[in-house]
Amino acid sequence: MAEPLTVGVDFGTLSGRAVVVRVRDGAELGSAVFEYPHGVLDETLPATGRALPPDWALQVPADYVGVLRNAVPAALRDAGADPRDVVGIATDFTACTMVPVTADGTPLCELPEFEGTPHAYVKLWKHHSAQPQADRINELARTRGEKWLPRYGGLISSEWEFAKGLEVFEEAPDVYAAMRHWVEAADWIVWQLAGVYVRNACTAGYKGILQDGQYPSRDFLRELAPGFESFVADKLEHPLGELGSRAGGLTAEASAWTGLPEGIAVAVGNVDAHVTAPAANAVEPGQMVAIMGTSTCHVMNGAELHEVPGMCGVVDGGIVPGLWGYEAGQSGVGDIFGWFVEHFAHDGHEQLTRLAAQQEIGEHGLVALDWHSGNRSVLVDHELSGVIVGQTLATRAEDVYRALLEATAFGTRKIVETFGEAGVPVTELIIAGGLVKNALLMQIYADVTNLPLSVIGSGQGPALGSAIHAAVAAGAYPDVRTAAAAMGSVERAVYRPVPAHVAAYDELYAEYTTLHDYFGRGANDVMHRLAARRRAVAKGRS
Repeated sequence: MAEPLTVGVDFGTLSGRAVVVRVRDGAELGSAVFEYPHGVLDETLPATGRALPPDWALQVPADYVGVLRNAVPAALRDAGADPRDVVGIATDFTACTMVPVTADGTPLCELPEFEGTPHAYVKLWKHHSAQPQADRINELARTRGEKWLPRYGGLISSEWEFAKGLEVFEEAPDVYAAMRHWVEAADWIVWQLAGVYVRNACTAGYKGILQDGQYPSRDFLRELAPGFESFVADKLEHPLGELGSRAGGLTAEASAWTGLPEGIAVAVGNVDAHVTAPAANAVEPGQMVAIMGTSTCHVMNGAELHEVPGMCGVVDGGIVPGLWGYEAGQSGVGDIFGWFVEHFAHDGHEQLTRLAAQQEIGEHGLVALDWHSGNRSVLVDHELSGVIVGQTLATRAEDVYRALLEATAFGTRKIVETFGEAGVPVTELIIAGGLVKNALLMQIYADVTNLPLSVIGSGQGPALGSAIHAAVAAGAYPDVRTAAAAMGSVERAVYRPVPAHVAAYDELYAEYTTLHDYFGRGANDVMHRLAARRRAVAKGRS
């Protein structure tokens, strides 16, 4: 055998990417991407042509298997690698993406009787129609004083396992009855590779409300919705696997799909953001990793447990063993920029960025709120919506574009400040993901947050992070931290805040905060009223 290799596979919102990595030093030898043929189902269900309600986002699980069949063999070819040198494979997924399955792992949407039933399909992370269920969970938890609620910043998201599961229970009882397991896609894809279902500790803690070894109680679930009390025992609970551990060996069927040797290590599943921290060698307290793409997920480690308002969760060992792993996020970032370019601007991103870069801070006279996909942190409210203040007849496309870039930076600053105020200081911001290529955006983030910005050394952070976990699962390293030191890559302080820019953005951030609190903290609930009206109109048309 030549030098051992691992394969990391990153399942994103629109595509899956595989990368072949050398275990010794993390060198990326080859990669390939497979676009999901069905993409995101947010308008109609292909099987029937039926219109989907607002805030729905579904996917087809067969597209994920397509990544294994296509991207993995293509990455091996790109690397010129001998598959016999590969010792392990690991995967990561967007969370919380949920798959309702039978006892043997068959997705319900693949059964003829459920092909035309929307609730039988994968609920993508940005499926937000379970907000009413999330609101009820939060209200009841506050009323009962549930001790797990502060671990999630005081609010459970509509994106998470319980809200989406309750939505299925109430709106599609036939699907709920047929569903044996309510499975994170991160675990479902490992099931397809290894032939065994192992629930990963990361999503169980961050998205499944598993704290101190316990889920929400039967009494809580019964009070929430009679008949829902057995949700944990019947649909959700399953033995956990530690991050970086071996879930099983590659099956013969998965070997045929991927071209990899049967029996090699398959690592326990993980989340795209959390595997990226080791890829950026950012596994110490104070190092916040922002994975910036269609959305942004912020993860960091802390030596102590603190309750941070509006965070997505804190889990003991949620990123690396021995530290508390914290998570926050923004539901829309790159999606917002793409929406604006697609619908309102004739110029593409590069031209708009070039024009926006020529402006002085505040020259456009605008302040925007980055809530076009709702607010994940720190308000945890997916019925909030976007705002742009200050537009005139002289406002140009590049003005709005820059204001939207700045709005997402203000949202990250709000998250950073909230962590600091709760006793979890952020000392370094490390950027990963596709948006790292936009130098203007990166400098704006450095100036707005007044933090040095480091940049991950890989353009494929989650896939590299998965490859690191595969190396640990294969026994090449004793733990994730050791593997990260050898295989991770980061360029420190590539962008530094400019003092004059920091002062200017402090003034604009004060305006952002005024709007943030006015629309987001109950002074004016117009966004909720408009969302309710939109749903009512859509329901009347269906």
